[in-house]
Amino acid sequence: MKTSLLKSSALLAAVSVLGAGCADMTPLQNAGVFGAAGGATAGGIASAAGASTGESVAIGAATGAVIAVATYIIATHEATERQHRIAEERAQRAYAQMSAKRKSEMKARKTRYIAVDTEKNQNTAAGAKKSVMIWDTQSQEVVGNNVYDVKSPPAVGSTAKFDTYSAEYVGSGS
Repeated sequence: MKTSLLKSSALLAAVSVLGAGCADMTPLQNAGVFGAAGGATAGGIASAAGASTGESVAIGAATGAVIAVATYIIATHEATERQHRIAEERAQRAYAQMSAKRKSEMKARKTRYIAVDTEKNQNTAAGAKKSVMIWDTQSQEVVGNNVYDVKSPPAVGSTAKFDTYSAEYVGSGS
C-alpha cells in the first residue's frame, strides 16, 4: 500500500510539472503549482517511509512552502562591484547585530547563509521588488557573484531557497 502511495505521489509531481505549461503563468501561479506538487510528493514519500499522517502533512507543508518561496526569484544576474560591496557591508552589519541566541538557533537549524538586500540597478529584472545576495556566516563573505531579483521577498527572519542555498532573509541588515 505504501508503494502505491509513493508511485501516485511521484506521478502527481511529474504530471504537474509536465502539464502545467508554466511558461504562461505568473510567478505566483508557478509558486502555487510547484509548491503544491512538491509538498504532496514530499508528504507522500514521508508517509511511504513510515512517518505518521501528521508528520507527513507537516513535512509536505514545509517542503511546499520552501519550494513556493524559491519560485519567486524572477531573475539571476552577475553583481556589479558596487552591489557586491553593499551586500558585504549590510551582511556584516546584520550578522554583527544578531544576538548570540539567534546565531545559535541558526546553527541548530543548520542555516549557514543569510540573504541580504543589495541595490537594484540597470540589470535588475522588471517587476523585481528586491535584489538579494547570499552571505556565508562561516567564511564571513558574500558567496559567488550572483544577484537574485525577487518579485516578493520573504519575511525578514524566514528561511528561503536561493538556487542551492537555504538562507535566512535579513533584508537590508539594519
